[in-house]
Amino acid sequence: MGLLSSIKSTLIISLSIFMPAFCSNYTISCSQPTQPALLEALSPVFDLSDIRPVRNMSTCTNVTIFFTLYGILGVDEKAQLLTAYIWLQCLWINEFVSWDPVQCGTDMMALPSSQFWIPDIVINEFMEENKAPPVPYLYLYSNGQVNLAIPVRVVSSCNLNIYTFPFDIQNCIYTFNSYLHYASDIKIYLGRSAELITQISQSVMATMGEWELLEITANKVNHDGENENLYYDELEFQIRLKRRATMYVVNLLLPSCFLITVDLFSFLLPPQSVDRSAFKMTLILGYTVFLLIMNDLLPVTGNTIPLINVFFSLCLALMVASLLETILITNLLCGSADFSPVPHWMRVLVLQFLGVIVCMPRMNKKPRVSEIDLKTRTAVAAIETYVGLQEPKGQSAEDLAVYELKKLGKDLQAIRLKVDQELKDSQSSEEWMQVGFIIDRLLFGLYILFISVSFITIIIIWVNSYNK
Repeated sequence: MGLLSSIKSTLIISLSIFMPAFCSNYTISCSQPTQPALLEALSPVFDLSDIRPVRNMSTCTNVTIFFTLYGILGVDEKAQLLTAYIWLQCLWINEFVSWDPVQCGTDMMALPSSQFWIPDIVINEFMEENKAPPVPYLYLYSNGQVNLAIPVRVVSSCNLNIYTFPFDIQNCIYTFNSYLHYASDIKIYLGRSAELITQISQSVMATMGEWELLEITANKVNHDGENENLYYDELEFQIRLKRRATMYVVNLLLPSCFLITVDLFSFLLPPQSVDRSAFKMTLILGYTVFLLIMNDLLPVTGNTIPLINVFFSLCLALMVASLLETILITNLLCGSADFSPVPHWMRVLVLQFLGVIVCMPRMNKKPRVSEIDLKTRTAVAAIETYVGLQEPKGQSAEDLAVYELKKLGKDLQAIRLKVDQELKDSQSSEEWMQVGFIIDRLLFGLYILFISVSFITIIIIWVNSYNK
């Protein structure tokens, strides 16, 4: 307790010695116009580095800030983080310091920053500590202005919307405010126009990676009508970034479009003579391997599903649907003779309605004459010729001929029933084949529609992203 009392007494005595001098005269006198003389004259000011440099405690310290965005180091979509490197400058007035530039030989001097009071300006969106190298000096001017310039490695939270990946534009916010002092003590102002900040940042940008700086805007957070002792003064910067999409278009979209186009033209292969299913299975395996290899290029986030992921899923779904449809067509071509007749609802829906839509009307072919029918007609003609040429030799011969003709008539009737059954089965088989061809044509049209809409959408989004 005795040591504590002595420290308090020493501090009170020191303040009683220095404060009257500063309150009466804040102009420093130099013994000669040299830096050592100026440094010696400034030594009493160094003892006041722990307090805000104002003559009256009710006076507000106006801090002017601006920064230059030097590099965009990375964007983490999963963690929603933006990593950037900025040069931050803060300016304020130290009311305890002023000197005559002629008397002291200079109007500015670089001094250790630890010897002066520094405002506790922070970025609200900071998520990690500043790992940039420290700068131990600042500039002090003859009028009392202090200029502090430091590099800052900013790892900040950013609400990333990657729905239009890789043609997305992100808006990240830096909010500068005092960590401890209310607006009655520290107010923050913009020291350079937002247009000039954007222009300088774009000219000195050192990283030419995935992201491109579009613009930086600034606005003061409005607290009109509030008590200055109840809020912190804030200055907000909005940084607009655009992703360079060329790499993703070349590595992701174009190969996917090529594979889906090859699958589209595979519909032109005749299913009767070519194993189309094996070709489509090879395409599906290749597309799956392609997606696995390129998975690292896709953003990982639980917020929203990117549109490109939906595109890839639809491409894979169409490939699988085309494979299943090919299996159906092959089954109809090979085993339609064993199927039951086409149901009435399917005949109306597919053969009449969908057939007209895909420009494949129902075929009305005449029943083809089967080989059995030809043999039957030949046999009937031979019998008629035989009956016409032979003359009956008696009653017994006529009775025998009538009997034989009746027997042949029954055989011909059985043959006719057999031929009618085969013609009916043939017609049912042709209807099933027609159903398969209509479904094949319908999926082909859906393929063309999907690819056209996808290409047009990608081109529109890409062009709009470059026009912004």
